[in-house]
Amino acid sequence: MKKYWGFESFRPLQEDIINHVLHGNDTTALLPTGGGKSICFQVPALCQPGICIVISPLIALMKDQVANLESRGIKALCITSEFDHKQIDAMFDRCIYDKDIRFVYMSPERLKTDIALARIPQMNVSLIAVDEAHCISEWGYDFRPSYLEIASIRSLLPKVPLLALTASATPAVVDDICKRLEFGKKSKVFQKSFQRKNLAYFVDWDEDKFGKAERIARKQKGSGIIYMRSRKGTERIARELKKRGLNIDFYHAGLDNEVRSKKQENWMKGKRQIIAATNAFGMGIDKPDVRFVIHMDIPDTLENYYQECGRAGRDEKKAFAVSLLTDSDVERFKEKSIQNFPSKEEIKRTYASICNYLQLAVGSAEGETFAIDLEKLCNSFELDQRTVLLSIKFLEREGYIQWHEKGELYSSVSVITDNQSLYNLRLKNYGLEPLIEALLRSYSRLFEENTRISEWTLAKRSKWPKDKVVKCLEWLHSAEYIRYTPAGSNPNITFTAERKDSKKLRLSNEHYNLRKEVVQNKAEAMLHFISDSSKCRSRMISEYFGEKNTADCGKCDFCLSL
Repeated sequence: MKKYWGFESFRPLQEDIINHVLHGNDTTALLPTGGGKSICFQVPALCQPGICIVISPLIALMKDQVANLESRGIKALCITSEFDHKQIDAMFDRCIYDKDIRFVYMSPERLKTDIALARIPQMNVSLIAVDEAHCISEWGYDFRPSYLEIASIRSLLPKVPLLALTASATPAVVDDICKRLEFGKKSKVFQKSFQRKNLAYFVDWDEDKFGKAERIARKQKGSGIIYMRSRKGTERIARELKKRGLNIDFYHAGLDNEVRSKKQENWMKGKRQIIAATNAFGMGIDKPDVRFVIHMDIPDTLENYYQECGRAGRDEKKAFAVSLLTDSDVERFKEKSIQNFPSKEEIKRTYASICNYLQLAVGSAEGETFAIDLEKLCNSFELDQRTVLLSIKFLEREGYIQWHEKGELYSSVSVITDNQSLYNLRLKNYGLEPLIEALLRSYSRLFEENTRISEWTLAKRSKWPKDKVVKCLEWLHSAEYIRYTPAGSNPNITFTAERKDSKKLRLSNEHYNLRKEVVQNKAEAMLHFISDSSKCRSRMISEYFGEKNTADCGKCDFCLSL
C-alpha cells in the first residue's frame, strides 16, 4: 500500500476486505462512490504471486485503471474488442508467460470466447475481481445478462477466490450476487455505511432553477457538477449560467471524443468551475474538491442518484447535493418512468427500427457489431429514447443482441497490407501521399500491431483538415490497406443471433414481467425520496440499501427544518 500508493493507512473496511480475500475466501464489498474499491483487489493481488483477472463492463474504466497501474510501475493489460484475434492471442500468451503482468482487465463477454476458455486455465490466477457486481442481479438497476456467465469461470479456476465489488446494492441484490457467483460457505459481505457524514442532501422546489443554481455556485466557490438527463439540457444550462457570469462548460456523449476529453481535463484542472453533464459524466473520475452536485432532473433510480451525489466531497470536507425540481418534473417522471414501461409491441418496434436503421436483411448480421447513434435512430423512427433503452435491455436478456454502452475511446490503425503495396499506392495516388507519409512517420509499429492514433495529429502533420483525414482513412480501410477503428462516443450493438422478422420475435412473459416490476419499483422509490419531507434524507437512502438504526444527519433540508 505504501510502496505503490504512498498511503500510510487504509480507509474503513479496506483492510478487513483484503485480509478476508488473502485467506482465500469469496468476498462481497459494498463501498460507496469514492470509498476505494480498487485498492481492495489491487493490494491483495500484489501481495501474492500470480495474476488478477478483473471483470468490468466499461472499456473506459478498464483503460483508466490500467493507465493508473502502469503509472505506478505495475504491469497490466486490458483485452478489449479494439484488438484482432492475433493480438488477443498474443496478449493471453503474455498473461501466461510474462510473470511481471499482475492484472488483466476484460469484459464479461470476453470470458465466453473460445480463446479465453482455453487460455485462462493456463494462467497462474491469484484472484478474480468483479467490478460493478450489481450488474449480475435481475433485481439490480443495471442488470446485464453477460454477467450471468461469470460463474462459469469458477469451474476453470476452482481454488481461486472471487471478490465482488459495487457501490450500491439493496439486500435483495447482495443476496443475488452471492448466489449467482456461487460463493462458498466462508464468504462474507463487507458493507460500509451508506451515510456520508460530510454530504448534505436537499430537495428544493423552485421554479427559478437557474437563479438557484447560480446562488449555490457563487456561495460554494469550489467545483460543481450539474446533472441533466438530455444533451440539449446540458447545453442550455451552460449557455444560461455563462450569461450570468459563471465559469461553466457542458459535457455529453454526443461530442467529439477529443472535445469531451478537453472539457473534462479543463474541469479537472480547475479551469472551469462547473460542468453541466448527462450521467455519461463521472464514472471513474476522482476529483476530491467537488463541493456541490445539482440535479435539475429526476434520476431513474436511487442507486443512480446516490452514485452521482457521491462525486461530491471525496476530500471528506463539507459538500452539498441539491435537487432543483418543479411539479412538472414529477409529472414527466411519473409518465415516463412509472406508467410507461415499453409494451411487447414497442420492444418489437424498437428491434425492427434498429435493423432498418442498420439496413440489415432478415437472416443476416449474426456476430456482427455496429455503432448506433441513439439520437439519430430515435429522430429517424420517431421513438422515445428511454423506451428504446429499456427495450434494448430486454432484447439483450432474451439473447438477440449485446449492448455496449460506449464505443472505443481512441481511434486505432493497423496496416493489413505489405510495405510494397502501400508504397505502390503512394506512387499511383499522389493525393494520398501526405496522409500516408504522416501516418508512417508518426506511428512506427503500424505493421506489427494495432496502434492508437489521433486524427488531429495526422491533420496537423499532413496539413489537411481533420474531416479529410477521416474520409481518407475510411477509404484506406474500405480498400483493405489498413484496419481503421474510429473513436466512438456512440454505443455499439452486437447481434448475438441472426436478424429476425420482428413479428416472429419470442419474448418471455416471465422476464418481461420481472423487468417491468424492477423498473417501476425503483422509479417509485426515487419518487418517494424526493416527495417525502417527513424524514431525514440520509436515513431514507440508508434504509433503502438495507441499513438499519441510522441516526438523522442533522444537515439535510428535513433536519434543518426541525
